[in-house]
Amino acid sequence: MRLHILGCGDAFGSGGRNQSGYLIEASDRLFLLDCGPTSLLALKRAGFDPSRLDAVLLTHLHGDHYGGLPFLFIEYIHQTPRPNPLLIAGPTGTEEKVRALFRLMYGSGRSADLPAEFQILEPDLAATVCGIEVFSFRVPHQEEETSLALKVAYQGKTIVFSGDTAWSERLFEEARGADLFLCECSYYDQGAGKHLSYLKLRDKLPQLGSKQVILTHMGEEMLARRGELEFDTAEDGRMIEF
Repeated sequence: MRLHILGCGDAFGSGGRNQSGYLIEASDRLFLLDCGPTSLLALKRAGFDPSRLDAVLLTHLHGDHYGGLPFLFIEYIHQTPRPNPLLIAGPTGTEEKVRALFRLMYGSGRSADLPAEFQILEPDLAATVCGIEVFSFRVPHQEEETSLALKVAYQGKTIVFSGDTAWSERLFEEARGADLFLCECSYYDQGAGKHLSYLKLRDKLPQLGSKQVILTHMGEEMLARRGELEFDTAEDGRMIEF
C-alpha cells in the first residue's frame, strides 16, 4: 500500500506547500484523506486520473481540508465523467457544507446533480466506506463543530490520521501499533490550543510502537527547524510504501 502526499501544508500554505490531501493507493482502491483546495492539481501532477478515486474521507470541515471538492466536481462534470458517484464520508454536516460550497463557487444550478454520494462518520462507531474499514473519533480542534481523527484499515494495513487536533491522549491510544501514523505538528514549541507542538510530541511518539510516524501540517516555525527534528516529516509529492 502506498501513501502519496498531495499536500501537507497548513491553512496558510506555509513553505509554499499544498494544503491537506493524502492519497492512499491500494491494489484495488484509491482514496483520499482530506481534500484541500490544491488536491486536484496535485492529483494530476502525480499522474493519477481523478475519475479513479473511490472515496474521500474528511476529518473536519475547515476550508483547507475540504475546499478542493468543488474542483473535483467540475472535473467530473466537464472533463472526465465518473462511471459512478464519488463517495464522500465525513462528520455531521458534510453534505450540507459541501453542497453550499459548490453553490458559492460555481452557482446554484448544478448542486443537486453533484456526482457524489455522502456518508456520515459518527464518532466511536465503525463504518465501511467502499469496503474500507473506518473508525473515527473526536479530537479537540473545534468546540461547536466536530473534528475527527481517522483510523483506517484495508488489506491488513492500518493508518491513523490525526486530522487537526490539540493534545489528545485518545489519539495516541488509537495510534499505538499502527502501520502508519500521520500526525499533525503545526508548531515547534508554541502553546497553540487547537494544534499540536513538537515539544509536546517528542517524548510521546517513541512509546507508540507505530511502524512509521510522519509529522505533517507544519507551520513556518516547524519548517525552520526541520534539521533538529527526530522524526520523519511530510513533503509534497512524496510517496511512502507501508
